[in-house]
Amino acid sequence: MRRLLAIAGASAAFFAGPAAHAAQPTPWQTGFQPPATDMMAQIEWFEAYTLWFIIPITVLVLLLLAWCILRYRASKNPTPSRTSHNTLIEVIWTVGPVIILLFIAIPSFQLLTAQYTPGEEAKLTIKATGNQWNWDYEYQVDQPLTFNSAMLQDGERAAAGKEDRAVYPRLLTVDNEMVVPVNSMVRVLVTAADVIHAFAMPAFGVKTDAVPGRINEIWFKANKEGLYYGQCSELCGKDHAFMPIAIRVVNDAQYSTWLEAARGDLNGANKALVAEIAAAKPVAIAGN
Repeated sequence: MRRLLAIAGASAAFFAGPAAHAAQPTPWQTGFQPPATDMMAQIEWFEAYTLWFIIPITVLVLLLLAWCILRYRASKNPTPSRTSHNTLIEVIWTVGPVIILLFIAIPSFQLLTAQYTPGEEAKLTIKATGNQWNWDYEYQVDQPLTFNSAMLQDGERAAAGKEDRAVYPRLLTVDNEMVVPVNSMVRVLVTAADVIHAFAMPAFGVKTDAVPGRINEIWFKANKEGLYYGQCSELCGKDHAFMPIAIRVVNDAQYSTWLEAARGDLNGANKALVAEIAAAKPVAIAGN
């Protein structure tokens, strides 16, 4: 079943096409953001899979309720039945749900297990600490790199080279993105310095609480370069809505160059990376 999940997820990602990969929420969006990791593709498949059970059950219950209301209303059934039980019905509504729950539970447990047991060792570990209302990132490499990431104010866009709102949307753009290499397993150690926050990246299929005094682990392996947006997903104070998360996925060469330069000049490294990507892709948002 796990293999089936992986194949289905990979197929969904393939047929979605490059233009389907959205890095941010879109107006009137009712579904998930297109997956940027195999794990999110599996989550998306599981959501579609469960709808094959949820929709028929909902329709069946609705029809049964309508039938009971119409057939057994007082005007049509002035003398109510005094039947206490029906063996056949008891068997059906006991065995039926058990079988349905098994069909849902088995792939659900397999997906949950896959989320907590990555198939390979992490090549990069980053500690993410939530603050009111920004994030601290610590790259746990030979020469550690630490920086803060906060929402970029409108007046700071020009200096950061992030004036294109199609790529850098309002309320989601940050001054310093987390930069990771594509097709590499990344482990994120999530904690908080003050109150409970939550680190969530919808396109990656990861979300976990950031709890003071505790470290939670998440993993992701982005398979498409681009700029992806998430937000703190735990009510953490008056500026909770202004605590975005931005992860920029780049190729190995760009990541190595950025990491080396960021140790000495983070702002300069970010500007150089943004300029390089903008020169290569007029629209640097994921999937375009």
